[in-house]
Amino acid sequence: PMESGVVFSFCHRSHRKFEAPRCGNLGFLPKKRTKHHSGRVRSFPRDTADGEPHLTAFRGYKAGMTHVVRGVDRPGAVMHKKEVVDAVTVLETPPMIVVGVVGYVETPSGLRTLTTVF
Repeated sequence: PMESGVVFSFCHRSHRKFEAPRCGNLGFLPKKRTKHHSGRVRSFPRDTADGEPHLTAFRGYKAGMTHVVRGVDRPGAVMHKKEVVDAVTVLETPPMIVVGVVGYVETPSGLRTLTTVF
C-alpha cells in the first residue's frame, strides 16, 4: 500500500533556463563572418596643445588567445617567487603606411581643417 502525502516526481523538469542556459552574449549575434575585414579605431589618446605632432591611432586585430607562465616578484605576496599562468591576447598589427596628413587651425568655435594632403 502507498502512504499518503508522499509525492514522487521522477519526470518533473525545471525551467529551460536552468536545464539549457544560453551560450554566449546576445550582443555578439549574428554569429557570422564579417563583410568588411578592416578594423576601426575605438578610442584616441588625449591630445595636448603643447605637444608635437604624433601618431594618434594604430590598427590592431585580435588574432586569438593563449597563456603564459610568469614568475611573480612581489615581496609580501602569497605567490612571491612562484610561477602563475595568465591568459594573454594575441594582437596582429599589420604594417601601416601613411597615406595622408590633415592640418588643423584653431578657431573660436574649435578646430577647423586647414588643409588635407594625400
